[in-house]
Amino acid sequence: MAKYQMTLMTQSEAEHIAAEWKYDGMYHFYNLDQDEEDLALFLDPKARKDKVFAVKKREELVGFAEVMMENNIAEIGFGMRPDLTGKGLGHAFVSFLVDTIQETYSPDSITLAVATFNQRAITLYKRIGFQETARFNQATNGDVFPFVQMVLHTK
Repeated sequence: MAKYQMTLMTQSEAEHIAAEWKYDGMYHFYNLDQDEEDLALFLDPKARKDKVFAVKKREELVGFAEVMMENNIAEIGFGMRPDLTGKGLGHAFVSFLVDTIQETYSPDSITLAVATFNQRAITLYKRIGFQETARFNQATNGDVFPFVQMVLHTK
């Protein structure tokens, strides 16, 4: 299994991801420049503070994760470097995030939201143990899109 590390994201890592990570096809939805407000928050060190992490494999930046704790629930958002997606690496990557969040925060559950068109991700999350709990519309990227809320109970 891949061995990853998670460290607080530096400003140069945030700028690199925002400028260089570009997803193809329908996944361009996840390019940070698709939503000015999300981009501004991602690039603001005060907004990232202690909740946005760089995920590395042997010092190589392979992903990022945001962890927000509230009422002992970890809400997560994350991304994998575009050239690594669709190659069967997602299970190890997301499993690492789940394990690290459980060890670090000991939450009652972990939640995430995913665009409904991203069936590849939804299938992966279900394999890991996440369950769909709700569907909702979210204003982002200059429009409103349908999302799925998913939860993984950890206790």
